[in-house]
Amino acid sequence: MTSIRTLAGTARPWRRRAGLPPLPPLLRLLIWTQLAFNIGFYAVLPFLAEHLGTAIGMAGWLVGLVLGLRTFSQQGLFVVGGVLADRYGIRPVVLAGCALRIVGFAWLGWAERTWAVVGAVLLIGFAAALFSPAVESEVARQAVVWEKAGGGPRTRVLALFSVAGQAGAFVGPLLGALLLAVDFRAVCLAGAGVFVLVLAGHLRLLPQHIPGRVAVVEGSDRTRTRGGIRALLRNRRFLALCLAYGVYSLAYNQLYLALPLEVERAVGSQAPLAWLFALSSVLVVTAQLPITHWAAARLDLRRSMAAGLLLLSAGFAAVAAARPADWTGAAGLLPSVALVVLLTLGQMLLAPAARAWVPDLADEGRLGLCTGALSSVSGLVVLAGSAATGSLLDAGLPAAVPWLVLTALPVAAVALLPRHRDAGPTR
Repeated sequence: MTSIRTLAGTARPWRRRAGLPPLPPLLRLLIWTQLAFNIGFYAVLPFLAEHLGTAIGMAGWLVGLVLGLRTFSQQGLFVVGGVLADRYGIRPVVLAGCALRIVGFAWLGWAERTWAVVGAVLLIGFAAALFSPAVESEVARQAVVWEKAGGGPRTRVLALFSVAGQAGAFVGPLLGALLLAVDFRAVCLAGAGVFVLVLAGHLRLLPQHIPGRVAVVEGSDRTRTRGGIRALLRNRRFLALCLAYGVYSLAYNQLYLALPLEVERAVGSQAPLAWLFALSSVLVVTAQLPITHWAAARLDLRRSMAAGLLLLSAGFAAVAAARPADWTGAAGLLPSVALVVLLTLGQMLLAPAARAWVPDLADEGRLGLCTGALSSVSGLVVLAGSAATGSLLDAGLPAAVPWLVLTALPVAAVALLPRHRDAGPTR
């Protein structure tokens, strides 16, 4: 309840100051959906790496590969969920995804062999590959409709969507940390329980038919759907956006791979992780909307994404600069705090801008496909990059080297962004 009140309290003053009307019921439902999704997800994910390495005894490279497979089965297959949402509408896709997530979390709680863990995380990821692009594409679609009707800039709706997600990411790790005192299985069952509630709520509240939205089901529309992948592969500007977003996803994924190792090195345990994730979530809940408002007045979409990527790079550079000193204790946590803060600030500039850009680069009737492809390409980047990062962290290289490699990647990604003339104003 605290996160819900915080989210509502953050959104209402912002809308009053901006002179914006209340959001329509469907947008409100989708935003609360994101909150619930993340509560269930983040109750489990921050503690998965430690469980795999300590309780199951996986090597570092294998832990990185499993985490990368989870990301790939989620983001890498977003395109599947996006196409299904374009064709059948969001309701059946969201409900199917929730059901699969329940089964996946329950399976993970009892998985002890490598093949079982891999199967569970693939199912958990594929579940999100169904419901997340359906929800995200519909939020983007409805945000554009709201903007055209004079409701306000679409980036601010998408920022509120991010706030809801981070409010869930704040509550989730705290719930998981409490239940971890019992065991990891209790954490997984709690995550599954959240999705049981989401499934029941959406069976009742999610509309069967969304006004103004037609599913692609027959005739020439079916042909257009089948040709969508080819058209997408010819859309170089959109693919450039996808690759840059993939580097962002790989960087942000280090909160679950590299950060836990750095925290454990500094203090001998991963206990501070829950508080670092809470710090990230509090920053987004309190600062996302003001930062988006500031960026909308000063930066176009490309510059907003570029600034976000440079902040990601600065976060890794802070850890790289501190590692040779090998600080421990409270001082040893300072680089991790700097990393979390800078990655979060970068995310706040980058993520709403990327989502707002997609409708401008997507072909007519293929917003779900393009929303899914944005995450699918980034999933491929994370799959390759996570295993490579895990190997770097395990390779016995000088302490700063893996962090310097991570520092360079977001800087290189700035050059991948479509040119300024394609970005349009931040809206």
